[in-house]
Amino acid sequence: MSYSRKKQQVDSVRILSTGSHVPKDILTNADLERMVETSDEWITTRTGIKERRIVTPDLASSDLAEKAGRRALEKAGLEAKDLDAIIVATVTGDQPFPSTACLVQARLGATNAFGFDVSAACSGFLYGCEVARSLISSGGPRTILVIGVEVLSKIIDFEDRNTCVLFGDGAGAAILTVGDDEHHIVGTDLGSDGNHSSLIELPAGGSRLPITPEVLERRDQYMKVKGNEVFKLGVRGMIDTCQKVLAEAGLSPSDVNLVIPHQANLRIIEAVVKRLEIDPDRVAVNIQNYGNTSSASVPIALDEAIDQGRLKSGDLLLTVVFGGGLTWGSMLVRW
Repeated sequence: MSYSRKKQQVDSVRILSTGSHVPKDILTNADLERMVETSDEWITTRTGIKERRIVTPDLASSDLAEKAGRRALEKAGLEAKDLDAIIVATVTGDQPFPSTACLVQARLGATNAFGFDVSAACSGFLYGCEVARSLISSGGPRTILVIGVEVLSKIIDFEDRNTCVLFGDGAGAAILTVGDDEHHIVGTDLGSDGNHSSLIELPAGGSRLPITPEVLERRDQYMKVKGNEVFKLGVRGMIDTCQKVLAEAGLSPSDVNLVIPHQANLRIIEAVVKRLEIDPDRVAVNIQNYGNTSSASVPIALDEAIDQGRLKSGDLLLTVVFGGGLTWGSMLVRW
């Protein structure tokens, strides 16, 4: 299971196909009303979320990632052996190591691919796509599967009403390969600011704070989110990165045919769209069905948009993300 190729630089990279998979079990706002002190009205008004998908106890990230990856391969008319690399973006990998990408490689039978994980929280998929684009452009691998996958239900504190209502599980995938003048990634902008790392974090389970009985008693093994601060920084960060990637390409928001924002909060999406003066009809929103699926958010929405016929050849696609780290990014694609 090894990869090797004589290097020959590539001028452009495209997204060849997409795929997605979400668990069948649905957790509704009504269900949450019976679990914590909350209500459908409170959740819907503040987040736009009506339901989310949750894995059963026996499933992990690699299970969802494999299915999303297989779907992307099917749509591309490729076999797993055609892949040169697999990049999995996740903060909820099956294990601390080996990487979830290696587990997915084995499950797919991608015998010619190398694999590794990327950790950038909700921005992970775009980070993974940019790594893939750079690898392909360098003249290395030609066909790379990028998967964003999360099983956030396993790191959520279902006694904390401020966080348990927000998140869901799912996986989205894209296959990147050599592009051409008509179909290619136009530009990418990525950023991070570790000074705000405590706003979205999983405190325990790493080398800083290993799991101990005291840690479990404090419930530090669960995700912590400081929502108000994240909202303000998220809106500003998403607007800034969109403006930057468009300006560098010599384009404006009016040139964009479809926007796929990270599905974290409907109010954040609406604030960004309003500030950029983009027609809401040109924005893909599915947060009501899945909640915040972190790194899986954008690829799931992208796959659905394609299946719905919302993208045609030559359209300009803008994706934008924001997440823990803090991290953010945007990507322009000529479809």
